[in-house]
Amino acid sequence: MSTTPDMVIRRGTVVDGSGGEPVVADVAIADGRIAAVGKVAARGREEIDARGLLVTPGFVDIHTHYDAQVTWSNSLSSSCWHGVTTALIGNCGVGFAPCLPERRDMLVKLMEGVEDLPEVVLTEGLPWNWQSFPEFLDALDARRYDTDVATQVPHAAVRVHVMGQRGADREAATEAERQQMARIVAEGIRAGALGFSTSRTIAHKTRKGEHTPTLGAAEGELRAIAEALRGVGAGWMQVISDFDDPEQEFAMLRRVAAASGQVMSTQLLQRANRPELWRQILGKIEDANRDGTRIVGQVMGRPIGLMLGFELSQHPFFTRPSWRAIADLPFAEKLAILRQPEFRARLLSEPTADPAMARRLNTWENLFPLGDPPQYEPPPESSIAAIAKRQGRDPQDVAYDTMLARDGRGIINYPVINYAEGNLDAVKTMVEHPDTLMGLGDGGAHVGLICDASSTTHMITHWTRDRKRGPRLPLQFAVKRLSRDNALALGLADRGLIAAGHKADINVIDYDRLGVRSPELWYDLPAGGKRLVQRADGYVATIVSGAVVHRDGEPTGALPGRLVRGPQRAT
Repeated sequence: MSTTPDMVIRRGTVVDGSGGEPVVADVAIADGRIAAVGKVAARGREEIDARGLLVTPGFVDIHTHYDAQVTWSNSLSSSCWHGVTTALIGNCGVGFAPCLPERRDMLVKLMEGVEDLPEVVLTEGLPWNWQSFPEFLDALDARRYDTDVATQVPHAAVRVHVMGQRGADREAATEAERQQMARIVAEGIRAGALGFSTSRTIAHKTRKGEHTPTLGAAEGELRAIAEALRGVGAGWMQVISDFDDPEQEFAMLRRVAAASGQVMSTQLLQRANRPELWRQILGKIEDANRDGTRIVGQVMGRPIGLMLGFELSQHPFFTRPSWRAIADLPFAEKLAILRQPEFRARLLSEPTADPAMARRLNTWENLFPLGDPPQYEPPPESSIAAIAKRQGRDPQDVAYDTMLARDGRGIINYPVINYAEGNLDAVKTMVEHPDTLMGLGDGGAHVGLICDASSTTHMITHWTRDRKRGPRLPLQFAVKRLSRDNALALGLADRGLIAAGHKADINVIDYDRLGVRSPELWYDLPAGGKRLVQRADGYVATIVSGAVVHRDGEPTGALPGRLVRGPQRAT
């Protein structure tokens, strides 16, 4: 090199994101870009000795819900602790822009219900220094982060913005309203959003049980938006659907995707009540791609599980009268009561008031101690039911003791999705398929119940190193899935690859030490709100635009992360 590089990462094992074999090489960085990969003679202003360490691209997280957090925080934790250097917000059709002042409460209540973000946190934390979607982007553009932030235009916000209460009530849009929605989405894409998102699932509803405004939106409404994307020539479509009628629903979405001329992404999951439906959907995705309509399934490399505990939002006894009597006490006071034998006996003797909840959270063969380090592919013999049978105890006693461990912070994992067969064999098929992408971590959402932002780290550790209950995957494949594949799907050709001219978003990883810790609860949200976070070990350095943002898991104070506006090219 003819100039002094800003940084040189020396003699690391480079897993470059292309899927090719790892190679030992130096990586030189200058002006936020990768300047050279190979043998670098010049000394950098900063040097990182990466001998015996992995050097990978930063990971691109395509499914997060940091829509609120990015307006008040500079850190996209937990994702930033797990090698993520670009995070996409605005998923599932929910977000906070566009929004008129008189309709803010509607979007807050929807986000509270859909993504389990407390209303008081949002009410106190959101600055609302925007109304239109371009103004929302301007507000984010003025901020600095430890991770790059990319956005999508959320359908629910657009629908409420155009139709008001009629939109929230899921009334049919007029043709004029459809065209107005289409114009707003196109305006958002032109301003820098990378796509549009919508939800068609009955699971997405407010705390009061009101369905998301976009549930059952007519094909004509979606088609108008799709044609707007075609007109702009950019922006993918992200769709969440139950596929209860897979033939009709997928055929409609395929027509919409074709009308857009862009990529459509939809979730691909194994549901316990229909464990083979994912294969049917994947077959339809294959057919669409074979015929030239680009649709991808978004998958996650582990079960989507509920975290249950005495300090968390739910646990197997949380609907019982004795618990409700102490539920609002400070945790230290609750813990003292939980340790009282008479309270324990009374609580365990009470029936679960909600029969549906009893079926859900008192099915002991489906509940597992999470452990530390966490176990995300637990064998049947490790279930609460199996432990109780071996020990000759009531499963309730085992569950109670599991949650009372670690000073009342023990966690039970309930793998709800992707675990119908008690293993991850189906997930492996999804992950390996060429028409899927890695996502669904939901970072920033479900703050008291789900903690899956660590799924990027788990993808590396479990699938390439630790899995014992079936075949593993090559390291270079897993890195490619988390980096280059996701980046290209979003139109971000400037990242996800360690090659000259690409953005210097890089992880330096101690592969032997890499691992996820057990989730823990922090009380650091606005209004003292609580959230589950999950740290990692083994990230020696995470680099964004050439600056080290985390070193050995601790923030450096550098905030090079910026709003990503539109598709990006390598230089």
